[in-house]
Amino acid sequence: MNSQNYSLVSTLPSPISRVKKANGYASMLFGITVMIFVSLLTASAHAKNSATQPAFESPTSLCERPTQKINQEKFVLINGIEQWITMKGDRCDNPVILFLHGGPANPMSPYADAIYGAWQKDFTVVHWDQRGGGKTFIRHPKTANEALTMELMVQDGVAVAQYLRQVLAKDKVILMGGSWGSALGLHMVKARADLFFAYIGTAQIVSQKENQLASYRKTLGLARAANDSNMIKSLEEIGSPPWLSPRNFGILRRATKVLEAKATIAAPKHWWNPAASYQMDALEAQYEAGEEYSFIQFVGYKNDGMYSKIDFPAMGFSFKTPIFLVQGEEDLVTVPEVSKVYFDQIQAPEKAYVLLAKTGHNPNQISIDAEFKLLKERVLPLMRK
Repeated sequence: MNSQNYSLVSTLPSPISRVKKANGYASMLFGITVMIFVSLLTASAHAKNSATQPAFESPTSLCERPTQKINQEKFVLINGIEQWITMKGDRCDNPVILFLHGGPANPMSPYADAIYGAWQKDFTVVHWDQRGGGKTFIRHPKTANEALTMELMVQDGVAVAQYLRQVLAKDKVILMGGSWGSALGLHMVKARADLFFAYIGTAQIVSQKENQLASYRKTLGLARAANDSNMIKSLEEIGSPPWLSPRNFGILRRATKVLEAKATIAAPKHWWNPAASYQMDALEAQYEAGEEYSFIQFVGYKNDGMYSKIDFPAMGFSFKTPIFLVQGEEDLVTVPEVSKVYFDQIQAPEKAYVLLAKTGHNPNQISIDAEFKLLKERVLPLMRK
């Protein structure tokens, strides 16, 4: 699990089994069953469906007074399916943060209290299990018969933001995303800048072509420098991207994980103890089916998934929303050499790029502290203006 898992593939502990398979998707892909071979629906069909039904259920306000606490975990009807959303905060009048997890199917909601619990004093913290992942997928396993597209995920995300505005009585919310969530996040602020005070992206995806090639070259270079013969062999065998096999993506990610672990400070182990409501042993198979399905939708069987279509430089560099990027110096998946070049060309009302030592693609205490510092010192003053 990752980004706001901060990862393109699953690397964090499963909230059901507590222990993720050591080889992540590199090994998991060998076991993908026939249920993951999907009968794809077209994007136009999704658009037609969403046009015939409300984007989100009519909400009842949760905030009767400014000092009221928020503590709600529930399924909300978003674009035709019930999606899992959690909201927690000490005061209704605090700013709202909508987190976009990575994966795509790696929700952070099982770990939110451990990692972001202290933030609830100053912010209302919202986590959303996106379509195809976590409790949302378990609720709707037939999602595996459909295609995930960036357009559909953006529609969902915008509807969630609009729902939060109404139920929490806010004009705008703060948007935060990492890895896959960072790609979804930039698309959302491009589509509806009016909904967001600011965007904070961690482990920012820029484009599939640039990110994947830079990741491969840098990882292979480090493997050679370390004289790791097994890693060198596995990377040389798959060759330089682009790849037609999703298995190759998993092989590269496994190598980046090993190398990053040697150069970074790991997150505290207690972060990955899931909340009691997520310890659902009987549903482990369904949870992992969602992870596998979403991974294939992201990568594609022939390099034709959502990732292949991500290219932010081609969309232009102008934003109406303040943009802040938090980047791990040791990140081998979304390497800083790519994100910094992109950031330097961004035109936005406010922007900042924060490079963190001893930090890789996954979250650690350093990255969480840096995000909170940006919120307090850069985002809140903008909101007060």
